[in-house]
Amino acid sequence: MDSRPYRIRALMLAIAVVAAGGGASAFARDHDDARRAVEAGEIRPLAEILTSIKGRLPGEVVGIKLEHEAGAWMYELRVVDGNGRLFEIHVDAHSGEVERTKEK
Repeated sequence: MDSRPYRIRALMLAIAVVAAGGGASAFARDHDDARRAVEAGEIRPLAEILTSIKGRLPGEVVGIKLEHEAGAWMYELRVVDGNGRLFEIHVDAHSGEVERTKEK
């Protein structure tokens, strides 16, 4: 599978975070936390997660966040379906299991 579309989306997301006022230092800190978590085996790499759940998503991924909530790492995916509906999908960053899906 070609991971370029996901890399481009990740880059676009990074640019959006900085442009929205998150600042370069906030992005760098988040990026470093994510890298350390992957290296420590606490979470699976984003590309691996996206590959494993691709067929279960209702549309195209348009945004991604990595959050540490209630002691667990979660990927929060924003997905838009063919009808323009927006979904928020929470995926356990360690197991890759879809925890919840909510239409926004």
